[in-house]
Amino acid sequence: MPFIGNQPALSYTSFAKQDFTTSATTSYTLDNPVTNENEIALFINFVRQEPTTAYTASGTSLTLTSATSASDDMYCVFLGKAVQTVNPPNGSVGTAQLADDAVTKAKTSALMYPAFFAFLNSDQSSIADSTSTKINVNDEVFDTDNCYDNTTNYRFTPNVAGKYLFQAALILESTTDSNMVDMSGFIIKNGTNVAQSQTNPSTNYGRKFTQTLSVVLEANGTTDYFELWAYGDVGGGLTSTAKGVSGRYATYFGAFRIGD
Repeated sequence: MPFIGNQPALSYTSFAKQDFTTSATTSYTLDNPVTNENEIALFINFVRQEPTTAYTASGTSLTLTSATSASDDMYCVFLGKAVQTVNPPNGSVGTAQLADDAVTKAKTSALMYPAFFAFLNSDQSSIADSTSTKINVNDEVFDTDNCYDNTTNYRFTPNVAGKYLFQAALILESTTDSNMVDMSGFIIKNGTNVAQSQTNPSTNYGRKFTQTLSVVLEANGTTDYFELWAYGDVGGGLTSTAKGVSGRYATYFGAFRIGD
């Protein structure tokens, strides 16, 4: 039926319970005052006692007809006093209780952590021809959980298990007049190539190429790590370019958690 006035804010109810330390006595003190014995359910050795006949109660005084012993187990449930909370009990909310579009982006944003985005802030010229080389992506735009090492290992080690969306881009340029024959960018997981983007340009096609990668990978949240590597075949030296036109990111590496 509808409410008159404001609807009560306390909606989820459970009964209060009191455990007693028993001894050879008939008198005990209740945690909460009651009007009479009918407002509590008293159990001795897991057997419910009959109000008035086995016990009486008034205020915070509980009086038994027969004394207990120290080995007895006794507790009561306050039928007239409920412990109330505005929070639903754990595990009580299911799909049926959620209205369509009720869960907002703000409520789910924590799922996307940890997350990071880093870029190469100066050209990396120590890239040998026809050799796989780690790209030292060394400048962080953000790193929510301090999971990306941008000073020593240049690797992402998630501390939360789950599925992660990785995005990366890199530019390799020949330091000679040689043309690129083969170029690859790939993500290494624990020392193994798990995702690769490759270009095999034709002869005399050009000296500079860009590779981009976008892939979903799983991490265990403890020991897995991820790195950005590159490979180029030009018959000479190679440089990974840091900045593009007007200071835009050219070589970068990032990831964020998208699910369990």
